[in-house]
Amino acid sequence: MNLKKIAALFSVVLITVLIIYGYMMYRDIFSDNTKFSEEEVYVYIPTDADYEMVKQTVSPFIQDMDRFDKVAQKKSYPERSDKSGKFLLKKGMNSNEIINALRINVPVNLAFNNQERLENFAGRIGTQIEADSLSLLNAFTDQKFLDENGFTKQNVLSMFVPNSYEFFWNTSAVKFRNKMLKEYNKFWTNERLEKAKKLNLTPIQVSILASIVHKETVKKDERPKVAGVYLNRLVKGMKLEADPTVIYAVKLQSNDFNQVIKRVLNKDLATVSPYNTYMYQGLPPGPIAMPDITALDAVLNPEQHNYIYFCASVIRFGYHEFAVTPAQHEANRQKYVAWISSQGIKR
Repeated sequence: MNLKKIAALFSVVLITVLIIYGYMMYRDIFSDNTKFSEEEVYVYIPTDADYEMVKQTVSPFIQDMDRFDKVAQKKSYPERSDKSGKFLLKKGMNSNEIINALRINVPVNLAFNNQERLENFAGRIGTQIEADSLSLLNAFTDQKFLDENGFTKQNVLSMFVPNSYEFFWNTSAVKFRNKMLKEYNKFWTNERLEKAKKLNLTPIQVSILASIVHKETVKKDERPKVAGVYLNRLVKGMKLEADPTVIYAVKLQSNDFNQVIKRVLNKDLATVSPYNTYMYQGLPPGPIAMPDITALDAVLNPEQHNYIYFCASVIRFGYHEFAVTPAQHEANRQKYVAWISSQGIKR
């Protein structure tokens, strides 16, 4: 066999090997490597995860882990310092696209409202980000943090202003808390601070009163009028006598926040608690719920009137009947008592 034939044969073999190698590389990098039926899935990789943990996490969704690993190695993914987060995988992705997707931490749109206690709030947030409820609760009630920012364990719930926020899933408890403090300070603009000052209230006191207004009426258009009643009572030195504070006191004393109380009984009014505004004058030591922004702004922008009483309306359900005198209020109250008794509501 002459040299030309040997060279030609070698060239054919080399080209064949290169074609096979190229095909294998193409298959490893660009062919479909997912094995889930959904159009898309999210994978959650915990903080401090190493490459082995990443592979363990994604393996249920990957068709060929060898192909995945080859591409990961070529793209230096194992050397990536922070691999944690929430990542979106789409059906039909190839290994190259999967590795690229594992570099894009998808934010979590987090919303919350109407939480009665810090424990409930921590539990809810703990289902949406990596930090668990205990670490969140510990961060919220850290004494140094409370002292530095003028909060107490009873009123720190006022720091969390209900809204929609964007976080990364792997946000730590402390980082979550600190961002919420920034959002709280951002909410309290100079204009809002000035309005609070004119009412002789601090931002925390506004939040406490707003929580009562929030619980008292679900009708947002009525909240400024309800806020006006409570502010009138505070100015006159009267007890607030707010039923929602009594309900909160009963729940707190029994350590049962799952119970539903639709009717406040005389025995409830005797509950010894700083949250019972029938028993103690002034505002309770902390919010009885997480007031939304409409309730906060209702306190800051109260309706100007002379009402100092109100009672649930039996005509306009969800709304209230307002009164200036005790006699007017008693007439409204008797109508409500008669109606609620006719409905068979005893608790």
